[in-house]
Amino acid sequence: MTKTKKILFFMVLLLPTLLTAAYIYAFSPSLISIPQAHKDGREILPTESFAINFDKPVDKTYYQKTISLTPKTPMRAVINDTHTQITLIPTRGWDVNTKYTVSIPEGRAKNFMQIQDATFHFTTTTYPDVINVTPHSGAQDVQLDIEDPIIVEFDKSTEGFYINFHLEPAVAIEYQNNDKKTKFELLPQEPLKEGVMYTLTIRAKAEGADGSAYFPVHTTTFTTLPPKPRTWTEKLQDRLIEAKYSTIAKIQTGKYIDVNLATQVMTIFENGISKNTFLISSGKAGMNTPRGNHQIYNKHPRPWSKKYELYMPYWMAITANGKYGIHELPEWPSGYKEGQNHLGIPVSHGCMRLGIGPAETLYNWADIGTPVIVY
Repeated sequence: MTKTKKILFFMVLLLPTLLTAAYIYAFSPSLISIPQAHKDGREILPTESFAINFDKPVDKTYYQKTISLTPKTPMRAVINDTHTQITLIPTRGWDVNTKYTVSIPEGRAKNFMQIQDATFHFTTTTYPDVINVTPHSGAQDVQLDIEDPIIVEFDKSTEGFYINFHLEPAVAIEYQNNDKKTKFELLPQEPLKEGVMYTLTIRAKAEGADGSAYFPVHTTTFTTLPPKPRTWTEKLQDRLIEAKYSTIAKIQTGKYIDVNLATQVMTIFENGISKNTFLISSGKAGMNTPRGNHQIYNKHPRPWSKKYELYMPYWMAITANGKYGIHELPEWPSGYKEGQNHLGIPVSHGCMRLGIGPAETLYNWADIGTPVIVY
């Protein structure tokens, strides 16, 4: 055999190998990167998935069987329809404040393509920290109300976490939060005991975490307003009856609204005749309802208070600047009302609150210009 024939012979023998190597080189996928959101070092939430991208389709079986995670955490490795992305999805949530390592070993796929080894890292977020609580820790003479709720502010969004608020002595709590989930407003669903120190414990747990264990993030205390001596009838219904028959009309013609701040009773008169009486909640000390002769300046069935982020149904302004008025118990956007138990007690920021029913009755009865006498 001539030298030329020998060379051609060996080239024919090597051709399949060369073609295979060229195929593997040309079509073996390589890892590109994790998404930009994770490349920039952002911590991910406990329930957030983690994705790895490839420049070409990969062998689904190999990667799903061999990809590993340290520390070990239950998860699913899902490959998209084009086999170019693997997404790691936690089955119970990643551990909080943990650095994870994703490992892909070197190997070959079923089609003999070379698979290079690779390592990726991602870190989960820490628990949100409380940066402010109102009333402040150790506060005295606290009187909670829908205009003065407990306010808890966090240093970052609480998305991805369950937040638990617990008052001791135990009282059920209603709360709402802002759009960014960084600020919570809390209100007890029943009256707090007078002159008692309460402890508020705030705890957090990652969404999807096993069990019911919460991580404590903050504790604060406050003491409620002590009991004050009463100078009027304790039974509120008796007080209404007394007011209806003992209040003397100060205007004898037309309609007018009579408000006795001492008894927290509103009496409505028409042509000198008492038509009805209602319990109110007027302004608390330091935010007193203005005394004197006023009138109804404007009315609105359900205005929004931007200052307090509350609805004030059946609003009727009694001052020209609209700062003070009469309205139904205010409510959060969720519809939760607070303050029914405060009727008969001055706790508002200066307005006069009425209960559900009386507020609508008065709204429909009173006209623009109706006199309001507060004393």
